Amino acid sequence: MNRGLQSFIGPILLAVLIFASDFIGSGFFQPGELNFAVWFVLSVFSFGLGWFIKGEQTWQDGSKSVFIITSSVAFISVVIVMMLPDYFSGGDSSVERLLMIALRNFMLGLTAVFGLILAEVFNFDKEIYALREKVNLFEETIKDAKKESDLIMQDARAKADLIIANAELSAKNTIMKRDRIEKEIKEFIQIEKELIKKYEEIN
Repeated sequence: MNRGLQSFIGPILLAVLIFASDFIGSGFFQPGELNFAVWFVLSVFSFGLGWFIKGEQTWQDGSKSVFIITSSVAFISVVIVMMLPDYFSGGDSSVERLLMIALRNFMLGLTAVFGLILAEVFNFDKEIYALREKVNLFEETIKDAKKESDLIMQDARAKADLIIANAELSAKNTIMKRDRIEKEIKEFIQIEKELIKKYEEIN
């Protein structure tokens, strides 16, 4: 089903439910098990429709839809009851009866709003839980990255220490070679001087 059309199902059913409540007699709010059962069933359906509307619309659009539907149905109900009092209220079209019908309509509308609110709260809970999971995953990633960076730093230090040690050893070997060469050159020069001196003595 088209998503745009599906978003109208909840508001239409809510309007039908609120308007259908107008067919209940005037003793609806009076004490009694049957009256309570009827009111409870209507309230449950209204609550469920509010929850359903929240699933198809945003909170702003859903609350506007419920308010517009409740106000419109209440107005239409009052007008129809005034025009057809025998059919809807057994000939009773008094102000109290009209106010009772409007109040009943608004009570069902408020129940739908309550369903909207609870659906929004549960939605926030899901989002908060998802965000907490993301934060925990991010913290674990940071910990893993820190461990990995520590290992990289340790490996880099070890390699640097090895390079420094090799450089120092190479420098020591070079110095030793230089000293040995200098010593050999001095010895060679000394031998040359002695040979020259003996040569001069012979001549």
